[in-house]
Amino acid sequence: MTKFQSLSSKFLATISLILLVGPISVSSKRKCESKEEDPKTSDALKYKLIGMAAILLASALGVCLPFLIKKIPFLHPEKGAYFLIKAFAAGVILATGFIHVLPDAYESLRSPCLSQNPWGKFPFAGFVAMLSAIGTLMMEAFATGYQKRSELRKAQPLDANEGSDHEHADHHGAGFVLERLDSPQLIRQRIISQILELGILVHSVIIGVSLGASGSPKTIKPLITALSFHQFFEGMGLGGCISQAKFNCQTVTIMVVFFSLTTPTGVAVGIGISNIYNKNSPTALIVQGSLLAASAGILIYMALVDLLAADFMNPKMLSNFRLQLGANFALLLGACFMSLLARWGES
Repeated sequence: MTKFQSLSSKFLATISLILLVGPISVSSKRKCESKEEDPKTSDALKYKLIGMAAILLASALGVCLPFLIKKIPFLHPEKGAYFLIKAFAAGVILATGFIHVLPDAYESLRSPCLSQNPWGKFPFAGFVAMLSAIGTLMMEAFATGYQKRSELRKAQPLDANEGSDHEHADHHGAGFVLERLDSPQLIRQRIISQILELGILVHSVIIGVSLGASGSPKTIKPLITALSFHQFFEGMGLGGCISQAKFNCQTVTIMVVFFSLTTPTGVAVGIGISNIYNKNSPTALIVQGSLLAASAGILIYMALVDLLAADFMNPKMLSNFRLQLGANFALLLGACFMSLLARWGES
């Protein structure tokens, strides 16, 4: 009887386990295959259209603000206050990479809707972000090196003719040397602004599509507010880089328009594909997670190396303790503010 009771208890335990685990696995599978649905689709569409307008306005205002404040003497790029604004914007971009983008990439590439092998056995999000940061460094170094070598090759004919045209060189030499010394730094600043915009645009498209494809007004309403602030402050950081690069008017206009329209365009695309888009499908998760990880790597590298390191090691800041203290506070303020927006967007 004891042996029979033991076998019976094992049999019942096995059956109970099957009955418990079976519905859980089926539920998980159905969750991966199902799309977010809400009966109030008309309300959702209304909020999406409002969101497109609000995000467009916030993006345009944020990216144009650095160009407007340059006309105010107190906020001129050579003044200390401009360093504080740039430090705040860099903190925003840094927090965007670490708090907003990279965790979303981990969530997508570690989703239970993906197979455990290989997605659950290796941190692909961190790996892609690392490769993206290294790739950004290489791209920036090769582009700057190419420009530097070109400048040196162009300078050789001037040295060769120095004896025969000495008087002409004396007349124009100072201005030419000054322009040549400034040119590599200017080219590097242009490369920085273009790479930064690329990283921001990738992230902006994805968050726009996610908002547009969402069918729940409860999800959409807090996202609109959070994304409007997000795009405003991110635009400030990008606008500051573009203004320092001294592009011509046409290039500035193109870059500003691209940034301003990217997220609203993503929302429009999300609305268009909302009936067929399933954010829990393996293909969507892999593509979205990989792009987010690459964007995070670009944003983190640019914020730390090209925005913060350049300004925090600037002789003007190093020789002014009050400015140095203020810049550190502005950096922490920007990072903390953007981190709070992540919590707000989840509520």
